[in-house]
Amino acid sequence: MSGTKGNWSHGTTLEATPISAAGARAFVSRHLVDHRLTYLVDPIRLVVSELATNALVHGQTPFVVTLSREGDTIRVTVSDDAAWIADSAPHQSLQVGGRGLVIVNVLSRDWGVITQVGSKTVWATFEAHPALSS
Repeated sequence: MSGTKGNWSHGTTLEATPISAAGARAFVSRHLVDHRLTYLVDPIRLVVSELATNALVHGQTPFVVTLSREGDTIRVTVSDDAAWIADSAPHQSLQVGGRGLVIVNVLSRDWGVITQVGSKTVWATFEAHPALSS
């Protein structure tokens, strides 16, 4: 599958432990490199780190990270079994924490939350530039 430009999807389930944020970053990095999307490694690693941290801190349940491509769109999702949704309102600059979804908003093309009874999925999309991902 290395270097393919077609549609693909990869997923992993991580436990609600602090090391899982690092696991989420390693997971997306590995697959982005495998698909020759190295220019997206830094922004997607940061976004998945924020989403995984929110799942750990607020969801406190195992969570699923999915990285996929449909056409020229790369999507990362983090799903957990908690209904709590983080606040994306701007915070004071000296405050510790609380800026995760602001960072997601700045780095991604688009993002959102899909809620179901007792669970949620937070997703973010990025542009896969065809000229750069061949």
